[in-house]
Amino acid sequence: MNSNITALVRQNIQSLVPYASARDEYKGNEGVFLDANENPFGLTNRYPDPYQKELKQVIADIKNIDAANLFLGNGSDEAIDLAYRIFCEPKQDKALAFTPTYGMYEVYANINNVDLYTLPLNDLFQIDKASLTPYLQDNSIKLMFICSPNNPTGNVIATETIEWILANFKGIVIVDEAYIDFSNSVSWTQRLGDYPNLIILQTLSKGWGMAGLRIGMAVMNQEVLQYFNKVKSPYNISQINQMEAIKVLSDTAAFDQRIALLNQEKARVIEELNAMAMTKRIYPSDANFILVEVTNANAVYSQLIDKQIIVRNRHSVVPNTLRISIGTPTENTQLINTLKQIDNEKESIIYR
Repeated sequence: MNSNITALVRQNIQSLVPYASARDEYKGNEGVFLDANENPFGLTNRYPDPYQKELKQVIADIKNIDAANLFLGNGSDEAIDLAYRIFCEPKQDKALAFTPTYGMYEVYANINNVDLYTLPLNDLFQIDKASLTPYLQDNSIKLMFICSPNNPTGNVIATETIEWILANFKGIVIVDEAYIDFSNSVSWTQRLGDYPNLIILQTLSKGWGMAGLRIGMAVMNQEVLQYFNKVKSPYNISQINQMEAIKVLSDTAAFDQRIALLNQEKARVIEELNAMAMTKRIYPSDANFILVEVTNANAVYSQLIDKQIIVRNRHSVVPNTLRISIGTPTENTQLINTLKQIDNEKESIIYR
């Protein structure tokens, strides 16, 4: 065991005895199951596999990782929540994130009564090493969240910066790769063996289009994984969701086609937006969305809402920006045409 990792884990979690069912002891698939007080009738009467072994193996084969390093949760949000529970003593330990970024890091910090330090990204939405350096030796900071590609900015955080953090930070580094399927960058899952303090989050919600199933992934070394399995709810992913995910994952050709189409459509939307007078800047994106700076984000947002086109107003975190997800070709055309109509109204409030 890596004693440095063990020392990061809360004492009560180290000594926790997790819930165990009789089927944790019985490894067969067939038998007369009279152990779990289930109704013996029906198609969904049995509890699901608590460790999602079949689904994990399918994902591991696709992702080129070891299934023994894979945790599956009710969305990647569950893994974020569990990380706070495992590593952060409430009112005592702290976490750190770089803003603007995914809002649930802060939400789960608040739920778990953990202070979250936030450091602003620089003008290129990259981590500023000089600002971060004083925090690296703070032993009260147990978790560091790095969203890459970042939400809402869409950019990938520089590899050399993350390498530097992993080499110099004593706590757990969580690299959130929810949008990695849209990026040409190499996943940090391929570097897991180099860094025992690394956890990589991914999801089936974005690239694979399974947001309704709520299945998130966390890739980590087995020493860390044992604590996630200790703390998670016994049956955190339903059998129906596991089966549906396996079905969707079996069609990798369709997945590749959808990713290619969405990236192609992203390029089209960017080209059209760049030709509009309201557009001030479109930030580089390795995700299935773009962050667009316009003349008056609040006004453009309101006019799109009036046309029943819903985007995300990010003015509060990056001034005068809208985050626009890439939809179907038809949806994107509707967006473009509506924005052109707004843009052509030269006396419109969007220019004030």
